[in-house]
Amino acid sequence: MKNRFQSKLIQGCCGILLPLFMITGCKNYPTEQGQQYLDGTLSPIFNVSQPRLTKPVNIDDYLQQVKLIEQVSPSLYKKNQVIYEAVNQWINTNLATNEFNRVGLTSYLLSGQDNYANVHLTGYYTPVLKARHYPDDQFRYPLYAKPDNWQGELPTREQIYNGIFAGRQLEIAYTQSLIDNFIMEVQGSGYIDFENGEPLVFFGYSGKNGHPYQSIGRLLIEQGQIDRDKISMQAIKAWAEQQDPQTVIELLKQNASAVFFKPQPNAAVVGSTGIPLVAKASVASDQSIIPAGSVMLIDVPLLDDKGIYNGQRELRLMIALDIGGAIKGQHLDIYQGIGDDAGHQAGFYNHYGRVWLLTPPPNSHLAKPQNE
Repeated sequence: MKNRFQSKLIQGCCGILLPLFMITGCKNYPTEQGQQYLDGTLSPIFNVSQPRLTKPVNIDDYLQQVKLIEQVSPSLYKKNQVIYEAVNQWINTNLATNEFNRVGLTSYLLSGQDNYANVHLTGYYTPVLKARHYPDDQFRYPLYAKPDNWQGELPTREQIYNGIFAGRQLEIAYTQSLIDNFIMEVQGSGYIDFENGEPLVFFGYSGKNGHPYQSIGRLLIEQGQIDRDKISMQAIKAWAEQQDPQTVIELLKQNASAVFFKPQPNAAVVGSTGIPLVAKASVASDQSIIPAGSVMLIDVPLLDDKGIYNGQRELRLMIALDIGGAIKGQHLDIYQGIGDDAGHQAGFYNHYGRVWLLTPPPNSHLAKPQNE
């Protein structure tokens, strides 16, 4: 346990441990994305058992998420059972955030992308797209199932746009917006409204083509199309709406990665673990650093309706239940929920917060379930 967390969680970009420090006079350090530098002294091993924050605002949602893990994946629940039960004891006895040690837990503070404990926080959501079963003049952009028995490397996005799947009957829906399709790929799943009286159909993640992911936001910044400080999902959509279809296609082709979907009627939104996700109680993580099922305290900056950090923060209990192609290292993607309102928040999040991983102390008899 000690080697696992200390070697991965607390190493910085140079692979070395940050020495003992206290930051003062931080006027030269940016704060507009919620960065913090004045919260005290961090030990060399970032073992901070006293986070000294207010109580989490989402205890009911967190408990619902744990219940779903127990119902859907008994094996994942068992793997983390001692942690879930200890957190439940912490909740039921109304302990403070500096008293996790009283229920046998230690809180490890992640080092963050800058070694000042500022972990990159983004957001994702489940879009709802209008679509048709068959193409017409308006609904002409297909979503694809993953091809079976494909010989060799799966095609790139450009090859797909150029028609390599023609005649293979892989099209599972047609929408009216190529950029909306792309955003749904980035989110990993979505609901489809065929507008014919049928219930919404969940299109779950069915795999990807295996080619490298390229951020189109970064490309638009580099091309001078959108200012760096104004980049967001909303800004990308607004740009696309002002372009002709071929210009949008040429941009998207530069991202060779593509995602495939599988229709699942009457299905809930699930992460890579197969567990239904509760909004703002689950995150996508780099599972080589934050394994599936892990519990975290996350200090989340709050944004106004325009996506501006307003100086307010809230503490949330969240569980790692998903992955993402762009989620690497000291980066967590917070699931925001379903629909336009959730998408509005998800599109703006590109901020930073502190994250504590809750785990039994190293070498503790609680580090593994008693029956293992």
